[in-house]
Amino acid sequence: MARRPLPRILSNGGAQLARSRDLARTAADSATDVLHPLITIIRGLRRLAAAGLRKWADTPKDKRGPLLFLVASVIFVVALAPYGPLLAVVALMAAAAWQGRDRTPPAPDGPDEGQTQRLQSLYEALVPYFSVAEDPAPLYAHGGDWEKAFPEYEFDATGRFAHLVIRYPAYFPDGEPEARARVEHLLTAKAGRGREYHFVWDEEGNQLTVAVLAPLPTDIAAQRFVTSPGETVLGFTDASEVQRTLPVAHGEEQRDMPPVVWRTGIRSTEPHLLAVGQPGSGTSTLLRSVALQALEYGDVLIVEGSGTGEYACLTGRDGVLAVECALAGALASLEWATTETERRLIAVNRARQAGHPPPDDTKRPLWILVDRPTALAHVAAADGHKDPQSLLQVPLRHGRAANVTVVVAEQFDSLDALSDPVRQHTRARVVLGPATGEQLTTILGAPPHTTPVAHVPPGRGYARLGTGPVLRLQVPATPDPYDDATSDAHRQAVLDLLPPRTTPADAEPDRVPAATEPEPVPAEAAVAESS
Repeated sequence: MARRPLPRILSNGGAQLARSRDLARTAADSATDVLHPLITIIRGLRRLAAAGLRKWADTPKDKRGPLLFLVASVIFVVALAPYGPLLAVVALMAAAAWQGRDRTPPAPDGPDEGQTQRLQSLYEALVPYFSVAEDPAPLYAHGGDWEKAFPEYEFDATGRFAHLVIRYPAYFPDGEPEARARVEHLLTAKAGRGREYHFVWDEEGNQLTVAVLAPLPTDIAAQRFVTSPGETVLGFTDASEVQRTLPVAHGEEQRDMPPVVWRTGIRSTEPHLLAVGQPGSGTSTLLRSVALQALEYGDVLIVEGSGTGEYACLTGRDGVLAVECALAGALASLEWATTETERRLIAVNRARQAGHPPPDDTKRPLWILVDRPTALAHVAAADGHKDPQSLLQVPLRHGRAANVTVVVAEQFDSLDALSDPVRQHTRARVVLGPATGEQLTTILGAPPHTTPVAHVPPGRGYARLGTGPVLRLQVPATPDPYDDATSDAHRQAVLDLLPPRTTPADAEPDRVPAATEPEPVPAEAAVAESS
């Protein structure tokens, strides 16, 4: 069915409305400038009239008659005097203009005493970093002038820095991460701890811009986001970092929020994700959020190594193949996932060789969510079984071509136990909870442009998709609905997103379809796959 073109009034009406709004605003500003004297006189007349009414109300009733007679006499004398009415009108207009003047105290031209002391203290602290003994005219020197070094500055209501532009000499090695990190650490300490700062280094102009970031909202609950198949909302970030917004329901209101969208599928450059955090930082919340979004278009297989029952609400739901906590079930499920990935690869390869589209049973996405695989690895080593992480090698390596996505969540203290395939093939990275700059750089591959703080709410951290920028991240509130500490609003939001239960909760569900041996690959298919 062909789409009908939009009417012209709808297709370009937004531009016309914006242009009309600009013209109206310009006309209003011009009229205000022209009529400013008249507005001032009218404001003064209103104030004089109000003062006269207050004077009349404060006058006792027995003295109002003589007062009225006195006013009438003055008016009569002025009316009979030569040029009296004209002089009276001029005097009245002058008094009205004086009373109607803008009495708002002018803003101070410069910083006050406390702000000046802060600026001078910061200037003195930067002297060792931005000066050398060989500089004949140093920009930074002990007892020097801070006004040349700080061309722009703003303070908040508490007297701390809100925005600051710092000039530095050209010989400062602003291209070295270590030199930048030292200056950023100093600025964080001097500008006030407990806040997040965004640093923008202008290497061409030799300027550093420091801005205070507002906290990311933590009250966005899990919900159906307006995304297309293959897009997953990991959380929300700063509006200046992304060029897209999503409508988000917040209670009875709706607002637009900038999301961090992770794209998966055949054309994705980062098809798998690794989430790292401290206990209680929100990695399980992230996996639940991803699972609820993935169930809208695909099937989900969950392996929980911690054994705390964080995903019990998904057991037996439509589209959930299995929720495994024990070692035996995890091994069986991951073995089936490996076989299913191989089967999809063979089916897709044969279809392409025959010139046919991929089979329908390979188009539905398969998500493998593994929470704390190293915990299962320790148990497997103690029982003499294979490491469950070894079964993730095929889905990780060939998952993109087979429409299989792997999401792994692990804690900082067990990162060394992660296998090499998990490290190499999870190009999308998320770090939640408090972390040092070295930890963020090691996991994300690049340092963030903001300063990490020691205390953050659950679900708060950083994300980096492939070689993209490091973004601040706040995961939507997706708690375990069976947890008693969860609020009713967030519990109901998760329950509303759960698919219908297809297997009774007290019954033993079929974990995964029976594992079948993959069909032998023809020689032509093997050559094409290796190429």
